Amino acid sequence: MSLGTAWPGAVELRVAITAPGISGPATGHDRASLAPELRALAYTELVGTPVVGDRVLLNVSAQARGLGTGGYAFVVALPDRLPADPAPGPGHLVKARYTALQAMVLGVDEQESPHHAVLEDADDLDGLPVVVADLHSAVPAVVAGARWAALAAGRPLPRVAYLMTDGGALPAWFSRSVAGLRDAGWVDACVTVGQAFGGDLEAVTVHTGLLAARHVLDVDLVVLAQGPGNLGTGTRWGFSGVAAGEAVNAIGALGGRAVAGLRVSGADPRERHLGVSHHSRTAYGRVALHPADVPVPVPSHESVPGLRSAVLEQVHRQAVELCAPRGRHRLVEVPAERGLMAALEETPVRLSTMGRGLDSDPESFLAAAVAGVHAEQLRAARSD
Repeated sequence: MSLGTAWPGAVELRVAITAPGISGPATGHDRASLAPELRALAYTELVGTPVVGDRVLLNVSAQARGLGTGGYAFVVALPDRLPADPAPGPGHLVKARYTALQAMVLGVDEQESPHHAVLEDADDLDGLPVVVADLHSAVPAVVAGARWAALAAGRPLPRVAYLMTDGGALPAWFSRSVAGLRDAGWVDACVTVGQAFGGDLEAVTVHTGLLAARHVLDVDLVVLAQGPGNLGTGTRWGFSGVAAGEAVNAIGALGGRAVAGLRVSGADPRERHLGVSHHSRTAYGRVALHPADVPVPVPSHESVPGLRSAVLEQVHRQAVELCAPRGRHRLVEVPAERGLMAALEETPVRLSTMGRGLDSDPESFLAAAVAGVHAEQLRAARSD
């Protein structure tokens, strides 16, 4: 075994497979289907910190089926060197519950929390802008747009919280983007809700996570998205991004200002995701019952190299269908300026969605960035 890159809460490993082969009805594969050495990930808060020479027990179910999960096998345990029991302390929220690696954490909203009194009767976001995104890959682009808009207007940079829902990865530690954004000072805090865990604050629901961002963290805007990885079955309703519509409802119910970030692509080989993805059209058009602002990039007075006008036109045309008078949402046109594209090129973490970067699918990240631009403009109006 050798150790690789580490970041808060996680460490990469290269593991030689020496244990007996795997088989069983869950995979239908044996050890011969796996490489002799695997790339693995250990969550140090759960299993301890591995060292070279350790034996590790791995979950390789995704590798055996040829699935993604970031390309990792996952460390279940260090059988010869188990971690110490956690120190006694408050907290009775159980995340990843009823699994072998369930984790007990202190919820920001539970009775033992020092913030319980603040949140006990909290019921209002007071117009706090919240950008909702389908994919985790949109998060750095949203923040880049918000920061660019603030700097362009000569305003202080916004304080940003990332609220991670449980549609993708459950541990926030899996996200190198969040770790990089935190290190760069682009994101001030991470709040994990539902079955997601590992954030600076833990919360039971999207609702209490949002209220914690407003009343405990006192941030200027929130970016809400599932963790890395998303589930889709190629059916109209079978995808984890349906929760984006439910998030809009939660924001509206609490008096926040929902900004519906569109999932967009000009390069996806699947027709259902070209222009505005059917994920966004379903989540915002069918599931979201509260109105939201829907920012769309439109050509500016200056040409921006790499942007495809046909894609922008398609996105605009599809977004119009979500907005009044046809739909319930509000269309917001945001110019696609060179400075905004330059800001995307300078993000402290790599931009990548479905394996495509900024050069190959610029409209994807631009659509996320204009949502951040609009959220920052809402923040400025709210503070005036």
